[in-house]
Amino acid sequence: MAVFVKLFFTFFKIGAFTFGGGYAMLPLIQVEVIDTHGWLALNEFIEVIAIAEMTPGPVAINAATFIGYRTAVFFGALVATLGVVLPSFLIILIIVRLFTGLTKSPWTKGIFTGIKPAVIGLIGLALWRVGSVTLTDYKAVLIFLGALVLLLKGRLHPIPVLILAGLSGLLLT
Repeated sequence: MAVFVKLFFTFFKIGAFTFGGGYAMLPLIQVEVIDTHGWLALNEFIEVIAIAEMTPGPVAINAATFIGYRTAVFFGALVATLGVVLPSFLIILIIVRLFTGLTKSPWTKGIFTGIKPAVIGLIGLALWRVGSVTLTDYKAVLIFLGALVLLLKGRLHPIPVLILAGLSGLLLT
């Protein structure tokens, strides 16, 4: 029972205190899952990110589901997923209730003015941490740069880019 409570509250905290979507959540997920609880090793966490990115749905929810499953099978996946989703659900319910007053408030505008750059910083930190473990040789760097060019210049959809990156990895290794 204790592991379910830990999973729920760990992912509830992640869902409640991380703004900016799944990528902004990655540094907090990494600290909680690897450093605090030891549920995964760093290389396993990188695999979770890859799997969560390749499967349909938000990356944070997919990661929570996978980590919950690895930790405590089906019910672990269920409580971790509920934990990460519930804060957003509750916040949206509150915002909808107070919507008209919140959108005009200078306080709300000020808060979001501060949160937006912090989200960019969190995403940059996730990129730095994942990149330092993943981009370890010239092949990985070439695949990364190729994917980046295809996404930015070629404006390709991410799915074909992921498929091409996987095939490139298969061919190069």
